[in-house]
Amino acid sequence: MARYLKLILALIITGTIAAFVLLVVIPERLAKSSYEAAKTLGEDFRKVFQFTPEVHVKNTVVLNQQATVLELAVLSQNFQHQYAYTNTWMGSTKKIDISGTFIAKVGFDLNKKFQINIVDKTATVSLPEPQLLALESQPDITYRDEDGLWNWVSQEDRTTATNAFIKDARAYAARAGFINDARLRAEDQIRSVLAPHVDKVVFQYQVAIPELE
Repeated sequence: MARYLKLILALIITGTIAAFVLLVVIPERLAKSSYEAAKTLGEDFRKVFQFTPEVHVKNTVVLNQQATVLELAVLSQNFQHQYAYTNTWMGSTKKIDISGTFIAKVGFDLNKKFQINIVDKTATVSLPEPQLLALESQPDITYRDEDGLWNWVSQEDRTTATNAFIKDARAYAARAGFINDARLRAEDQIRSVLAPHVDKVVFQYQVAIPELE
């Protein structure tokens, strides 16, 4: 009888130890391992992009998003732009032809969520759509004026024409393919950073809500 009691006691102790290892020790080690892996991944991202995304491991947040800048530019594109401003008064038309160089900077708004979820060696990257972050005019803008018979070009016309020129250049940059170029470049860079950590990368872009004018 004493032998059976000892056997039962041994089984209970063994079961208790096994349960402790399965429910406490292993999860703690996995959590620590997940955090260390996420921390390494975050450091890799910061080296390349100067910010850390929010990292999930199996849908559990292990690293929060951190950024010292509000925007991440991944593409800087120079382009030439031309614009013709006209104004007609009492049948007389004046015209200003403007041309110049712009630098378009395209990237991501880091006020929006940039998240990576890792499950079984697959990383799902959720990020905002890339957008035109900035448009910088260069000092090579040139003007060619054409006066009407009695409708002459004034300095006010120059100002109005310049504003219209910049607005038209911004509209052009937003639809010129720079956005898609930035998306492809960002995806290549993100894949390179994630390559040592996962086998597969999937991208999900957040739907942009149009701003009310």
